[in-house]
Amino acid sequence: AAEGGERVAEFAARNWKTILIVAVFGLLALLLITGLQSCTVMAGTAGTGVTASSYFSKDKDMLGAEKAYAKLEQKLQRYLDTYEATHNYDEYHFYLDEIEHDPYVLISILSALHDGVFTLAEVQGELEMLFEKQYILTETVTMQIRYRTKMMVIIGPYGVPQVITYQEPYEYYICTVKLKNKDLSHLPAEVLTEEQLSAYSLYMRTLGNRPDLFGKAQYPNASTIKQPTYYDIPPEALKDDRFAAMMEEATKYIGYPYVWGGSSPSTSFDCSGYISWVLNHSGWNVGRQTAQGLYNFCTPVSTAQVKPGDLVFFKGTYDTPGVSHCGIYVGNSIMLNCGDPISYTNLNSKYWQEHFYSYGRLP
Repeated sequence: AAEGGERVAEFAARNWKTILIVAVFGLLALLLITGLQSCTVMAGTAGTGVTASSYFSKDKDMLGAEKAYAKLEQKLQRYLDTYEATHNYDEYHFYLDEIEHDPYVLISILSALHDGVFTLAEVQGELEMLFEKQYILTETVTMQIRYRTKMMVIIGPYGVPQVITYQEPYEYYICTVKLKNKDLSHLPAEVLTEEQLSAYSLYMRTLGNRPDLFGKAQYPNASTIKQPTYYDIPPEALKDDRFAAMMEEATKYIGYPYVWGGSSPSTSFDCSGYISWVLNHSGWNVGRQTAQGLYNFCTPVSTAQVKPGDLVFFKGTYDTPGVSHCGIYVGNSIMLNCGDPISYTNLNSKYWQEHFYSYGRLP
């Protein structure tokens, strides 16, 4: 045993550099394995951070999916542009929404549907599905019996020709073409599970950490990362305990993106989902309301009576009957609302003045 120990010591003395190199590489390998395991855990967890909010599909697949969707839109546009030339009706009426979409919304939906990674071949069916849900085309043909004046010559008494007129019935066809664009950003709540909607919300908040993927020059409808506007609420307004409780909850989510149908921090919010959440977590119990439902819950107040903590309502911000948008009035003509993103905004702007409907006081 002593002889063996001496040999080991002798080998170590002669080869100490080699042993040191092997030890260093062994340590590096151990660190690499540990790091990969950590990355695997992060990639497989819904969580937060860069991993959870990033697109991991290849650029060729993401750009290919956008191109394929755009081709479907171009085909629809050509069909409508040549409609009168390719149909044979007497009269046409067109009521057409714009054909357009946000490519980041498309890629975020597809990424959420496929756990973060997809190929172009995998999403062909989903592109068709989304397109059919976004664009609703209706063609209605009605027929009317109309009359036109005709003339004919007859031989009257004594063989004298006479010209007479009469009304001849004929069929007259009127075609009405309507195209409804539901807005691609309104579809996630319809086609995604709650977990997938949460992932979609993260992608849209960061644009998949790829703000360079769809430049505005080539993709004018592409989202950009928008920084929220902040506002310092006067301290005297926060002496109202109810208003202070509202603001404590509401300000937690400044910067969150607008997600149609969203109603919780995990999915982010739409305008009424945001207000409903804030109220339910600051002393009220309103459930999940629409903007119209929140208006119905309040007592209307005039501009002269409005105070911080009242709600503010708008009409016509998108195509829906009744109240369409809402926010929290915080004083000095400022509201906090779920726009894109959740942010403070000035009510004196032309847009909000044009769509203003009413203030409302909570019970």
